[in-house]
Amino acid sequence: MIVVGLGNPGPQYAATRHNLGFMVVDALGARAGGVQFRSKFHGDLAEVRLASGPATLLKPLTYMNGSGRSVQAALAFFKLPPSELLVVHDELDLSFGDLRLKAGGGDAGHNGLKSITQQLGTSEYPRLRVGIGKPPPGFRGSGADFVLEGFRPAEKAELDPLVERAADAVELVAKHGLAAAMNTTNRR
Repeated sequence: MIVVGLGNPGPQYAATRHNLGFMVVDALGARAGGVQFRSKFHGDLAEVRLASGPATLLKPLTYMNGSGRSVQAALAFFKLPPSELLVVHDELDLSFGDLRLKAGGGDAGHNGLKSITQQLGTSEYPRLRVGIGKPPPGFRGSGADFVLEGFRPAEKAELDPLVERAADAVELVAKHGLAAAMNTTNRR
């Protein structure tokens, strides 16, 4: 299985909502003993052993809009179908802190998912949606502006537990499969 965390490279984006995918992949790397990522497939890649078994972690460094190039190259190299992929990404349509596993579907305006779907030629690949919520009333700017902002103080207090719960969900998928993990993770 390849676990892809979506985000944007560079320190200016590191603590933004759009980088939750990177944060989850980093947490999985820490669980595996603090792995070293290496540059491959237009991204940072690490092959790890989690409690659930072997996994490949990938953080595309193509910026969000080009994530598909990195994902497609990795799947081709490892000769894996899209069903062996798990894309972890931020989700405006879920309240902050909610997690939802999903087998496939649309991109809901998420440029990283749009790029992956375009490169793979299918939208049928598993995703872990990590809720960041909608912009608050009175927010000046677009959804794109909101996802590129840092977290509010109340969200910062919940960020580490959220990232750990998302990493737990990834491990459930790796250990028990998507359907069983969905039954556990998607409960409210």
